[in-house]
Amino acid sequence: MTKVSWSRLMFFTMLIFVLALAACGNGDTSDEASTDDSEMATEESADDSETATEESTEDSETATEESTEDSETATEESAETEPKVTEFEPAFPEQTRAPAVETEAELDVEVVAEGHGVSWGMEEFDNNRLLVTQRDEAELLIVNLEDGSVSDPIEGTPEVNNEDQGGLLDVAIAPDFDESRLVFMTFAQDVDEGTLTAVGKGVLSEDEASLEDFEVIFQAEPAYDGTLHYGGRIMFDDDGNLFLTTGERSDDPIRERAQDLDAYLGKVIHITPDGEAVDTNPFIEDEDALDGIYSYGHRNIQGVDYHPETGDLWIVEFGPQAGDELNIVEPGSNYGWPTVSYGIEYSGELINDGISEHEAQGFVEPRYYWDPTSAPSGMSFYDNNAIPEWENNLFIGGLAPNYIVRVVIEDDIIVGEERLLTEEGERFRDILVTEDGALVAATDGGMIYKITAAE
Repeated sequence: MTKVSWSRLMFFTMLIFVLALAACGNGDTSDEASTDDSEMATEESADDSETATEESTEDSETATEESTEDSETATEESAETEPKVTEFEPAFPEQTRAPAVETEAELDVEVVAEGHGVSWGMEEFDNNRLLVTQRDEAELLIVNLEDGSVSDPIEGTPEVNNEDQGGLLDVAIAPDFDESRLVFMTFAQDVDEGTLTAVGKGVLSEDEASLEDFEVIFQAEPAYDGTLHYGGRIMFDDDGNLFLTTGERSDDPIRERAQDLDAYLGKVIHITPDGEAVDTNPFIEDEDALDGIYSYGHRNIQGVDYHPETGDLWIVEFGPQAGDELNIVEPGSNYGWPTVSYGIEYSGELINDGISEHEAQGFVEPRYYWDPTSAPSGMSFYDNNAIPEWENNLFIGGLAPNYIVRVVIEDDIIVGEERLLTEEGERFRDILVTEDGALVAATDGGMIYKITAAE
């Protein structure tokens, strides 16, 4: 009897000791898990999987295995978390759904102006001072990024058709602006046959109150009785000539003319500051082609910029439902729309029996595409070192969903993607980088955001 009681006593003593030890271990693990959860919520990055993996080594064997699996998933996780709209496969693995990346630098985000209309285009013409177009009101404003002041509308802007996607669109200053004070703008213009994308220029007065002697220098014919897909981005090249992007006017069958070399619809166009074709254009000797065409087969291009390091001209264009494309423009090349696409009709039907492979049909493959859509608009390469990790990255305004897309590029391959300002709920229409290295974004809701490195 005494022997049995002693055994029970030893058993209960050991049991209490084990339970006490387990309680202490569980308390430590709980604290570490709480800390790591907090970090993950703050960082929202696949990089935090490393922290989770370290934590797991102090947990049970099962927890370790689960954490390792989570780490591997997070490391390979795409920035795109929504399911695909289509069943198309990319032509090469890096063509879509790049891995998620995250900016390590702490950022300051400031709203410097608000309460205006659709701010479609921007250009820095003086240090921290922007020319900003208001699409629907056909107004040109001056926004001061330092004090947030906004000028009265500049007089002398052209009459526009502002139905649907029309209005006053992009703005750019001449390379010799300090002497000439020339301002170039694109807009949807009414003509007898319908509407078209037009380019005009005028001289900004010394008091910055008006555009003087405004004249139309180019019209992207043919006109069409519609109010969609004007394109309309402009930028200057190193020789002082203009690149203009146009849309294919959306509707079927007019959109087929993106494939025609006798129409300026769905094209990248290369013209002089007087609106004439640049004499080195690829179709200048082709009697059946318009001289101003630089590339063709595009849908609706609303972003264009030069890569600061390679000098290549990049564009971003709307796809239909999915299939938004990021392309490098090669003179004389055909980008396939509407013969091929990585998207589908808004009705859900296939486009041209669902042919997606560009190269097999003799077209240029996009360097990247989005599925589902990002509705990409204005874009700008970060050609500054104020935020070193952003150098040579591409930033694109997203209209739906609402965010700014950061694209990391290596050897013309997209190796990472980040979504910024996702909680703002704004349609980001245009992006620029100031001389001081601030990233500025304009929205359809009339907001001007300024993003800088935190001090």
